[in-house]
Amino acid sequence: MRLALAQINPLVGDLAGNGERILAACRQAASRGADLVLTPELSLWGYPPRDLLLQPTRLTRQQEVLEAMVQELARTMPELALLVGIAEPKGGGQLPNLFNAVALVEAAGWRVVARKLLLPTYDVFDEQRYFLPGDAAAVLELERRGQRWRLGLTICEDLWVEEELQGHRLAGPDPVAALLPSRVDLLLNLSASPFGQAKVPLRHALARRAARRLNCPVVYVNQVGGNDELVFDGASFVVEACGELACQLACCTEDLKTWSPGRHPAPGPPADAVLPEPLEQLFRALVLGVRDYAGKCGFQRALLGLSGGIDSALVAVIATAALGAEQVRALLMPSPWSSSGATDDALALAGRLGLITHTLPITGLMAGFDTALTPALGQPPSGLTAENLQSRIRGTLLMAVANQQGRLLLSTGNKSELAVGYCTLYGDMNGGLAVIGDVYKTSVFTLAAWLDSPAALPCRRSLGLPERGELIGAAIRHKPPSAELRPDQRDTDSLPDYGELDPLLRALVEERRSQRELVAEGTDPELAERVSTLLRRAEFKRRQAPPVLKVSGHAFDSGWRMPIAAG
Repeated sequence: MRLALAQINPLVGDLAGNGERILAACRQAASRGADLVLTPELSLWGYPPRDLLLQPTRLTRQQEVLEAMVQELARTMPELALLVGIAEPKGGGQLPNLFNAVALVEAAGWRVVARKLLLPTYDVFDEQRYFLPGDAAAVLELERRGQRWRLGLTICEDLWVEEELQGHRLAGPDPVAALLPSRVDLLLNLSASPFGQAKVPLRHALARRAARRLNCPVVYVNQVGGNDELVFDGASFVVEACGELACQLACCTEDLKTWSPGRHPAPGPPADAVLPEPLEQLFRALVLGVRDYAGKCGFQRALLGLSGGIDSALVAVIATAALGAEQVRALLMPSPWSSSGATDDALALAGRLGLITHTLPITGLMAGFDTALTPALGQPPSGLTAENLQSRIRGTLLMAVANQQGRLLLSTGNKSELAVGYCTLYGDMNGGLAVIGDVYKTSVFTLAAWLDSPAALPCRRSLGLPERGELIGAAIRHKPPSAELRPDQRDTDSLPDYGELDPLLRALVEERRSQRELVAEGTDPELAERVSTLLRRAEFKRRQAPPVLKVSGHAFDSGWRMPIAAG
């Protein structure tokens, strides 16, 4: 039997369009002699469909699309079988009334063959809002090429049952253990697993553990593409019963590969098993997130503010890779406190990337606000008020240009700033997407240095970025971080050095550690109190931020649900 792993990029809720994407993959698979096509979790809907699942008309549409797929298989690919992720209605008036299910689609018809047992309700997941858990492990018997195959079917979280490897696991049954008595020939896992740094090796480790437990190969098919703040990296794969990697699909792009069980693999990893290094995976995930957020929301063009700093420089490179230089515009908005070096660096970066820029000085606008506000304040605005006004003037200009030209405005703030509130509501937080809002400042420096290194040249070439010389540039990478909202300002005037700040933020945000734990482990009590307080007090700002592309274990978005008013 030949299996096709169809790593597709669905549009959430586009049942008919996703059905066509799946059929296109089937045609490609059939041309390669495949017998069975595997698609990701909820592939007919795209993951996560969220409250679209609560619309009855979409469930009716799902039935129509499945019937149309049956007819197309019968007409053009009668020997092919397809596993597709669907939402199965249970019926009745009780909620939830759906199963996260897998349907077998063939020329003769379609039927549900598996239901998800473990429903995640942590981080970005909220499946118990919509789905009921299945009540039994699923085994599909399928005859192909004169042999009868027993296929164990699991859906995403059903494979994530190794607390030793994960550090935690969802309470509930062990779907892998439940398949032991069935002595399955293959374990198939249909997934929609978002990108996370170091997540690919963890998926491999979980699959290897399941392969050893069941003594059979494990086939893992993952969704790819950006859906709102989530980025799915694909990177589907097959591991043999011995744990050897037999097949590896691409990272952060649609892909389809075929694989046949029973063949003895050659020693060592397959030729196509090499995935990009972690920094390239992170960069490609950010590029994919911007490209799909723009495209799926109907934007072809983007806009950002260029300050000459490293954050806006990195976002400019990501946007250029995602959309092309001709589709990206940048505004330079110098104030009396902007250094000439910052303006020169921003223009030089734009020149390297081939971006068109416009320079809109804000000195006159600042004077106009001073005049307008003086009667109400009894004096011109000063201190933090004056600094925030500069940011809000820039935010207003950016929004005006974005509105007039139909562009997606990209916010350029990083995660460190968002965590401690070192950002301005209705100012630099303006935008439709926070591109690096889940990337700490120290990681911004690391990623920028990688982009300017020879190691990034193959990635730059494949994404259409300039291949010669630096992209970010040493002048930008090595300058002290500054908002330049007052004379000689540095970020360290208001914040700890990022080398100190970011490890504390990772502990507080990613690991959910407490201030008391950090002090017990040696953190200066005053520093721990200061950072913890800043993190708590900035919650009201984060609640009003644009969607943040999630690339870490815990991002400030749907997976972060802290109250604003709390003790």
